Amino acid sequence: MFKILYKQTLAPKIDMMVISAPYIARHAKAGNFVVIRLNKKGERIPLTIADADVGNGTITLLFQKVGKTTEALGMLKRGGFIRDIAGPLGHPTPITKYGDCVLVAGGVGGATLYPIIKALKETGNNITFIMGARSKEYLIWEEKFKKIADECIVTTDDGSYGRKGLVTDVLKEVIQNKPIAIVVAVGPVRMMKAVSELTKPYGIKTIVSLNPLMVEGTGMCGACRVNIAGKTMFACIDGPEFDGHEVDFQVLENRLGFYKEEEEKAYKLFLNKPRKGKP
Repeated sequence: MFKILYKQTLAPKIDMMVISAPYIARHAKAGNFVVIRLNKKGERIPLTIADADVGNGTITLLFQKVGKTTEALGMLKRGGFIRDIAGPLGHPTPITKYGDCVLVAGGVGGATLYPIIKALKETGNNITFIMGARSKEYLIWEEKFKKIADECIVTTDDGSYGRKGLVTDVLKEVIQNKPIAIVVAVGPVRMMKAVSELTKPYGIKTIVSLNPLMVEGTGMCGACRVNIAGKTMFACIDGPEFDGHEVDFQVLENRLGFYKEEEEKAYKLFLNKPRKGKP
């Protein structure tokens, strides 16, 4: 059992939890994730380790309430418990002294990038951070990122804060103004695809963190398979980060769309299922 020490709502449908997990905190590296299970019969879901405090033995998780399990997780309060947390899982982000680095976050993707930015900065890199959201109310951890990054640029779809437009608009400007060694992008599939397509002609190394459906996180089920450079790989054990120029984003989008359709069908069947004692 893992105790919830702190909980906060950061934006609509986005919560943060600080959880006591000493072993995971000691071994977590930038880019790692965990798989959690709320109860004995609950489904397993992957969540990125947004931060880890070795001294206090805690990990920080950010999650968006978009399904049954994340909604149930959001109902837990400080002092509550999560039954199982497995991790750290996945390959950590390759951290070295690159030079000028650009990190691009869409929505809750910033949670994934926070430990990566810290690790890159500690290694002596110059960091430009571009964070995008639908509107101002959906921005998360802006002040935390500003304290670490050398430059932080915010965009919103509706222009309610920062620059109005897409993160790729800003990225293109940054690339044209100075030589970039590496770009790391995390967020919606279409955003990561657009970033990868933008950087490819420039030959800029680009890393993306993929988010296919995962079941158990150890490579046995095969649900999270992705197509990388024409080869089938698994996001849980081979990733979750991959070379953005080698990812078949169309296959990824198709698989995510298929599971979404099946989930909606199952939910409709559940709603229409006859209940005992009811007509």
